[in-house]
Parts: sequence; C-alpha cells; structure tokens
Amino acid sequence: MLLKFQNHIISRFPFLAEKKLFLAVSGGLDSMVLLHLLQKLRYEIAVLHCNFQLRGLESFGDQDFIQKYCEQNNIPVFTTQFDTEAFAKDYKLSTQVAARELRYSWFYELLEEKNFDYILTAHHADDNLETFIINLTRGTGLEGLTGIPEQNDKIIRPLLPFSREEILKYAEENNIEWREDSSNASNKYLRNKIRHDLVPILKEINPNFLNAFEKTQSYLQESKEMVEDASIMIYQQVAKEAEEDIHFDLKQLKKLPNYKSYLYQWLNEFGFSAWNDIYDLVEGQSGKQVFSDEFRLLKNRETLILSPISETALNEEFQIQENDTEVNFPLNLKLCQVDDITINSNKAIFVDAKKIQFPLVLRRWNEGDTFQPFGMNGKSKKVSKLFKDEKLSLIEKEKTWILSSDNQIVWIVGMRQDERFRVENTTNKILKIELQ
Repeated sequence: MLLKFQNHIISRFPFLAEKKLFLAVSGGLDSMVLLHLLQKLRYEIAVLHCNFQLRGLESFGDQDFIQKYCEQNNIPVFTTQFDTEAFAKDYKLSTQVAARELRYSWFYELLEEKNFDYILTAHHADDNLETFIINLTRGTGLEGLTGIPEQNDKIIRPLLPFSREEILKYAEENNIEWREDSSNASNKYLRNKIRHDLVPILKEINPNFLNAFEKTQSYLQESKEMVEDASIMIYQQVAKEAEEDIHFDLKQLKKLPNYKSYLYQWLNEFGFSAWNDIYDLVEGQSGKQVFSDEFRLLKNRETLILSPISETALNEEFQIQENDTEVNFPLNLKLCQVDDITINSNKAIFVDAKKIQFPLVLRRWNEGDTFQPFGMNGKSKKVSKLFKDEKLSLIEKEKTWILSSDNQIVWIVGMRQDERFRVENTTNKILKIELQ
C-alpha cells in the first residue's frame, strides 16, 4: 500500500512535497494509517486532534493516546476540546453537524495562525460510498452523487482511492496501534446503519462492488463536468451581469427544454432552497420575489434579476455640507462652482447655487415623493410615476437615490433634475453636481 499511496499522492498532489501539512487525527484506524504513511514518506506534518467530549473518559483517552504518539515520534501536535452537545443545542444542529462545524472552523483558524498550507483528512473509499448512499436517501443532484471531493479548498483527502480493507491490512502488517471508537458500533447514526447493515449486503451481492462504485463515480464526475461546461455556455447566452446584479433573459431561458436544471446550476451557490418557488417565478407575475439569506431573485417583466440584499437601510440619510467638494459614500459625487453650463446629462446637473440650502441630503425615495421634472414648466409628478414610465424594476427603484434641499427634490440621481433649481439667465452662481 505504501508504494501505491506514494504514486497516488505524487500523481494527484505533487505540490504537497514542499508544503507544511496539518493532519487531522482522531486516533482511529484510518487517521493513524495516514499518519504512518506520511511519516514514511517524510512529509512535513503536524497533527490536529479535536476532543468533542462525546464519549466521556474514552474521548480523553483518545487525546492522551495521540499526544503520547506524537511526543514519541517528535511530531508537533495541537489539541482542543469542545462542548459539542451544548453547541448543537444552542444552534439547533445535529451532534454530527455540530462536530463538523466546530472541527473545520478550528482547522482553518490554525491554518492561518500557524501559517500552514493544507489540511489532510483520512476519508477513504468506504466513507465515500457511505456518503453517496446518505445523499441518495435524502435526494440529491449530481453534486451529491459525485461523493467526497479529493480536494476542497485547503482540505485534501489522499486516502479516497483506498478501501477500509486495504487500510486495515496495512495497519496489521505494520503493527500500527489505533483506538476503537465505541460509537462506531452503534446504529444510532445513519452512517453506521449504512456501514453495518446495507454495505455488507451490497458487497455480498458483488464482491467487487467498491470498484464498480468507483467507476460509477468516475462516470458521474465526467457527466458533472459536462453539465458545468454546458451551463457556462448557456449562461453566456441568457445572463447579463450588471454591477452586483445578474439579469436572466426569460425569453431565452424558456426556449431551453430543461431550463429548471440550468437555473438550479446557476443559483445553487447563492443559498436558495425554495426551488419550486423559483421555478414558479418564470411564469409568475412581475414583482414577485424569492429570498435566500443574502440574495433575492426578482421577476421583472421578462427578466429574472439576482441581487444581493442591501445592507444599507432604505431610510438612511447622508448629509452633504456646503464646503464638501466630493462625496464617496453612498455614491461618488463631485460638487464644484462653474462659470457656465454644458449640456445636462443623466450623470451631471447644473443648479442655481443661491436656491440651494445646505446641508443637502442623499436618501432613498419614499412612496408619495413628488418633484417638478426639468423642462415640464413647473408641473408636478410622482417619483413612482417616473419609475413606472422608465420601466424600472423593484431592485432598480430601491437602488435609486434622491438628492434633496430643504425637503425639496433637487435630483433623482442619474435620472432627472428638478425644474425648481434650474439655472436661469439671471443666475450668477452655478453649482455643478456630477455623478462619478
């Protein structure tokens, strides 16, 4: 196994040779074998061990076992203890999910603090099979069926091609000691039920089942890569990125026979879970929305608009003082005195400085706001009517800023100036306000 492992790690992860590696060690068979293999190949390693305090004295026995092993072999070791059950209760998580959250959070903290490069874990082929079955029982897409990735950011799993049987044989041949986790014998957890009850039946039906499964996963991975390639090509035809937003053209999208699959592929990473609601948006009324924790998807006529949920409160106001020449938040504005005006545009306005009262106020628009549009001879108009005329989406409305003076609108920024502040023939002090 040593030679096979050496060839595998050199082939798949040649960049590890000169790196500082953390190895997650529970004290069990798999992690102790991986530790032994890395020692044999003389990688620069340090051991990480989490005591989740879930098995009483047995948990502390694991910690003591690992610390003694590392001391005897001159291996740096870092340990920590978690009150896992309290954490799970506080955050309403299962014990296993809580342990995983605590574990990886600590791993990444140490990675940065100790300036190491990667974290290696001892997941193997049987773990991969169990994960596949768990995902299958819960309902999953290709992402769940392709199993545990060999590399996920800074986490690397070099034992994935090796079976539990191979690992056990190597441990016995090399007299490697390990600790048995008593919880592994219990069918309290779904993974253990699959390991003890289901997998043996599958291997009885086909003694080469694990090899067949690895082939299947390889084919699934190839299919997943094809889907990703197709998704990128279709995305370029359907989607248009505009600053922080993404606009999906529904006319183009609905031409696809399986557009729901593409929507899932594009939106999954943004934390959405109400997929039926998202699919309903395609045929739904304009103005309907679906939210994730940080993003929202809005139906606006023949467009779906994906945008981050703004952190800026809609009623927040920002003042501009008389001596300010630049504003950098929430917009980039430049203010200066000029001698003459050029052609007004959406990006700049020219106002009679004597009609302005400071501080000017930048704010979001409010329902009921009215102004006198430039060039309409003093006729009033609701801002909401202007938005409707311009066919602005809800997101575009919410992103629009109002510049006001003494509670009178001076400028719907980037759209329309107010007539009341226009430069007249008698104006001798002109203020230019420009959106950068």
